[in-house]
Amino acid sequence: MSEVENFIYEYEEQQREVMLYFHDLLTLELNLVAKIKYKIPFYYGRSWICYLNPTKDGKVEFAFVRGNELSNIQGLLDSKGRKQVYSIQFKKVDEIPLQQTNELIQEAILLDRMRVYKSKRTS
Repeated sequence: MSEVENFIYEYEEQQREVMLYFHDLLTLELNLVAKIKYKIPFYYGRSWICYLNPTKDGKVEFAFVRGNELSNIQGLLDSKGRKQVYSIQFKKVDEIPLQQTNELIQEAILLDRMRVYKSKRTS
């Protein structure tokens, strides 16, 4: 098992199922690379695209690093007061609106392919 899969299997059934759903979709179907960064799974194309963050209330936050650049015509993304990262939270796999979520993922991948992320942080 990979480092990311080991991470996912540490969680309770519902969080694990949600994270496995996205992990398999992102890595097996969409060929993104999974890495643990900041102690959670991040998914990369040319640069980082999204991440999974299990929350203390039993949900999984599915976040887009460049969420502020996505159209969000589906109305699913929430900034939670953040300037750049936008996310959706799910407690169970059957709560995931598949078509709308897949549209967001495809848009994020297209954005990554067209314009590689450049950090705005200054050291």
